[in-house]
Amino acid sequence: MAFDRSIKIAPSILSADFADFGREIRAIEDQGADWVHVDVMDGHFVPNLTFGPPAVAAFRKHVKTVMDVHLMIAPVDPYIEAFAKAGADIITAHVEAGPHIHRTLQAIRATGKKAGVALNPGTPADSVAHLLDLADLICVMTVNPGFGGQKFIDMTGKVRQLRAMIGDRPVHIEIDGGVDPGTAPGLVAAGADVLVAGSAVFKGGSVERADVYGANIAAIRAAATGALAG
Repeated sequence: MAFDRSIKIAPSILSADFADFGREIRAIEDQGADWVHVDVMDGHFVPNLTFGPPAVAAFRKHVKTVMDVHLMIAPVDPYIEAFAKAGADIITAHVEAGPHIHRTLQAIRATGKKAGVALNPGTPADSVAHLLDLADLICVMTVNPGFGGQKFIDMTGKVRQLRAMIGDRPVHIEIDGGVDPGTAPGLVAAGADVLVAGSAVFKGGSVERADVYGANIAAIRAAATGALAG
């Protein structure tokens, strides 16, 4: 995974057909997805339950690009090794999930994986100021985590602040929540380069109508790259 700041679209499989994950993953990748985003929720840190390490290991067999695993769980440290062994390329933990996020990022890096840190909407950018040399990715939540399809919360100011803090470090800024062709341009103009999109990618499509996924991904990418060109 060589670092580059080009726009990456990372569909969230939380919006896919749960009975057909293998074909859904192959379909989004065939239709232009850059990464595959996996939302892991524990019913404790966030009010929903999703996937454990065995499910992530099953997804891995179908992912040819980058598997971006977002841990919305607390505690997080006891599970890092299991998700690393399951095949995550990037493991992202929340700064709010425990008292020792620095240790958490060290533990992720010790497994050989890329380390991400996520910020809920109410958490300020400066909470990661002392983590930027340990992080490969900062994930800015633009919804309160727990469920897909929520209304977008404007965090462009936070993104702009993070981009200034990151400087020339090889750190991605990822946006998670409510990303669509309408919200993408402002986020990218502020400095984001990875866009997680669930319902905006999967709406109207299916494995049998995967071209719809392709059109949805292309629309988000066009809106995002248009912001850079402008």
